Amino acid sequence: MPNVVEIRNLTKRFGRSTALDDVSLSVAEGEMVALIGASGSGKSTLLRHLPGFLLADSGEVEILGRPAQANGRLARDIRDIRAEVGFVFQQFNLVGRLTVMTNVLVGLLRRASLWRTLLMRFSVSERQRALEALDAVGIAQTAWQRAATLSGGQQQRAAMARCLVQGARVVLADEPIASLDPESSRKVMELFATLNRDHGCAVIVCLHQVEFAIKYCPRTVALRAGKVVFDGPSRALTPALLGELYGADAHELFEPGVFGESPAANAPALPASYAAA
Repeated sequence: MPNVVEIRNLTKRFGRSTALDDVSLSVAEGEMVALIGASGSGKSTLLRHLPGFLLADSGEVEILGRPAQANGRLARDIRDIRAEVGFVFQQFNLVGRLTVMTNVLVGLLRRASLWRTLLMRFSVSERQRALEALDAVGIAQTAWQRAATLSGGQQQRAAMARCLVQGARVVLADEPIASLDPESSRKVMELFATLNRDHGCAVIVCLHQVEFAIKYCPRTVALRAGKVVFDGPSRALTPALLGELYGADAHELFEPGVFGESPAANAPALPASYAAA
């Protein structure tokens, strides 16, 4: 499988603090990868560099074989690159006063002309596409409600429907279940897995809860103090290994017993292409 994300020697500092320290990794087409780490590890900072929401001090990012940023400069065609990338935020990033349908259709605006963007003009076929996306994530009945009336889990589903309408080939999710209850968290992660499996898009998701990484993501990248300290099968993330990687901070990531004595037993299989690498 070709790589859809390439990160090379990415370094980012905020004042005297180093948020990312020479980070390099790649993600293949169709992979579902978890980024984990305790608070301040750099995982959200790393994710926001991929579409160029943040600029690195040094290093390079390529998306779908095209340079997105290099040594603190965005690519000239970054808008076209972002059209291929869906981003799901922790706080949903929906406009509460607009209908759910309109919020989902906004996913098309990155590909639209300036006048259509300004007027938010959508065709009948585009509206049908949005309705199908809402149906795919299980909330078609909310299409004409204001987004502000939805629950947290429903708002996150609407954000995922927007990625479907956008036709994103890479989906980035920054702590998408951090503010959800356990049942809503499970449903949202199952939807990400479905999005990955049925639509073939690569999914990179920042998670604070390693149990969800083990259950839904074949591969996990763990960061600590801006460095990659683990990159491999999620099933290898035992409490003992997390203790070695994070010391006293490991308690932020793992709750013993959530998946029984052996949480790795519930982990999905690692793709053959990655296992053979």
